[in-house]
Amino acid sequence: MENRKCTFCGADIEPAAGMIYVRKDGAILNFCSKKCKVNMIDLKRAARNTKWTNEYHRIKEMRKA
Repeated sequence: MENRKCTFCGADIEPAAGMIYVRKDGAILNFCSKKCKVNMIDLKRAARNTKWTNEYHRIKEMRKA
């Protein structure tokens, strides 16, 4: 089994966990929780602006250096 990464927050998703969302254009999005799915799909938030995501912390570290 392969480990997947959450499309929104970047967390590792264990096999048989999380959810898969397929857009009309055929793009596959993997989510670790409903919280990530709602933030990305329904609320249209960017991970780089959401403080609890790995993407936010990665960008914050790049700005420090």
